[in-house]
Amino acid sequence: MSAPYDFKKITPSVYGDRRPVEGETVALLHISFDDRGLKLIETKSRTVKKYEIHELMITDEDAAPGGGADRVRAIGFFEITDSGLIVAGDEVFIEDRRLGTLVGYDVTHMPNHINVVVRAESLDEPVLRVGDRIRFRS
Repeated sequence: MSAPYDFKKITPSVYGDRRPVEGETVALLHISFDDRGLKLIETKSRTVKKYEIHELMITDEDAAPGGGADRVRAIGFFEITDSGLIVAGDEVFIEDRRLGTLVGYDVTHMPNHINVVVRAESLDEPVLRVGDRIRFRS
């Protein structure tokens, strides 16, 4: 895919004020990988629309847009309830507990869903239940 601009020119200062994006956990996953081979797209932001369902994954690697991640844990699927724009660097919460920082998106399973990848302190399985709120905040 050829981009209409240089991704390196898109810095955090490009993004102005925006509302938090929220979702609700609809299914749990209990699997981790040491060699997943995620390829994060170069784009730092994604719009997510109400009712879309995406996969939530964590990594303990220093992943970033345009990079990748091998050590990952897939923790669940969530449905967008409050749509908007999510950006690499956003803080991600499960209910009121900080999960980590959004680092990017893998589109292996598109058009079905995006793998939303979060840098967490560890790959320990976080406490997550169906119905829990997922929140992305700048």
